[in-house]
Amino acid sequence: MKKLHKQTRHVPRHARLTHAVFHDWYHSRLLLVLESVLIGFVAGLVVVFFRYVLGQADRLRVWMYNNLFRTSVLWVVAWAAFLTLLGLFLGWAIKVRPMIKGSGIPQVKGVLLGRVQMRWMTELPLKIITDALGLGAGLSLARGGPSLQLGAYVGSGMIPLFHRSKEEEKILIVAASSAGLAATFGVPLASVLFVLEELCPSFSPLFMASALAASMSAEATAELFLGSEPIFSFAGIVTLPLQNMHWVVLLGIACALLGDVFKRALYLSMDTYNRFNIPLTFRPLIPLLLSIPLGLCLLDVLGGGHNLIEAIAGGAYSLRLLLLIFACKLVFTAICHGSGTSGGIFLPLLACGALVGAAMGEMLELGGFISDTQKLNFIILGMAAFFTGVVKAPITAMVLILEMSGNFSNMGNLVLVCLSAFVMSELIMSRPVFSVLLERMLSPPKTH
Repeated sequence: MKKLHKQTRHVPRHARLTHAVFHDWYHSRLLLVLESVLIGFVAGLVVVFFRYVLGQADRLRVWMYNNLFRTSVLWVVAWAAFLTLLGLFLGWAIKVRPMIKGSGIPQVKGVLLGRVQMRWMTELPLKIITDALGLGAGLSLARGGPSLQLGAYVGSGMIPLFHRSKEEEKILIVAASSAGLAATFGVPLASVLFVLEELCPSFSPLFMASALAASMSAEATAELFLGSEPIFSFAGIVTLPLQNMHWVVLLGIACALLGDVFKRALYLSMDTYNRFNIPLTFRPLIPLLLSIPLGLCLLDVLGGGHNLIEAIAGGAYSLRLLLLIFACKLVFTAICHGSGTSGGIFLPLLACGALVGAAMGEMLELGGFISDTQKLNFIILGMAAFFTGVVKAPITAMVLILEMSGNFSNMGNLVLVCLSAFVMSELIMSRPVFSVLLERMLSPPKTH
């Protein structure tokens, strides 16, 4: 002890002071936020690459169904053979790496609860490959949840560089998850709200500051490569008059009820695959082969639904076709998600909400209750209400649609429709979809 005291005493005072300053700086909140910015930048780069690959795959699929497959039946047979091999690969992937199944949001939540672990080095590239192949082939899944998980993988890989405590590691994981979602949709504020509502049972201002810093960094990175335009181009949005507010409430109620149907369809699909003991390796074959007749007869049902939402906003569908596409989209999304293959449900559920809103707007116009220019409002409100009914996150739903559309004139109507959907979902005791999926992930049924 004397020797140690003598050594400490002989350390120069300025050196001890420098060490103390460095220690305080390293463990300060400011540095944690700066580390979140760095993680957000890297997550943004990964998601930009992911979005680019998905975009190319989407364009190739649409071109093939519109041109190549209509020239010869041999091309359809060759495509079916390719999808068979692809389905076997996707099934093998989710069997050897179960953490890449589905959207990835329940998995990240499980990591934050300490119930599961991520292996970012092998799972991150496999997540990108399986999502790109599955979504590119036409599965009705989305990139939102996978992008959130990709951000979490980036955070998990970079955290050891910072030598943080367990609590600080959770903050960085949440920030990285928010960055992934912000980069894929260009919605930094909605991403922060979502991860705080969905992933954090309790949070502090430091959680919010770190998540916001990472989201802004990731969104700026995505803008640098992909531009700053809103995800959806909704032109000509008008404010609904006060006498139409009861229709907005009715839309919220309808979306809550149909959102519950959407969730029950997901759970039923998962249970059906398990009930028939279909091996994991063969499950993706079912939606992939089903996508062929759907693609030839009703191409809009395939894919996440981004192009479908913009086509609906353009008024390209009759009431009967809107109802048909809604039924097919809901069922096909359930079959795709139930198979366990990698992919989220963000865009499919937003597409379902847009279809419900468009159908209601069409009926109201036919009845003479609204004008043609007001139908677009119901499409946007339907997306927010359906998201609220399924995810049970009304604040996120409002901000998400506002940021996605780039138009803030609909704020009052969004508050009303989301509140109506949330209250109705509470009355029918409809639980948040990602909480149920997490429970199912942590106590999975036995399969072959």
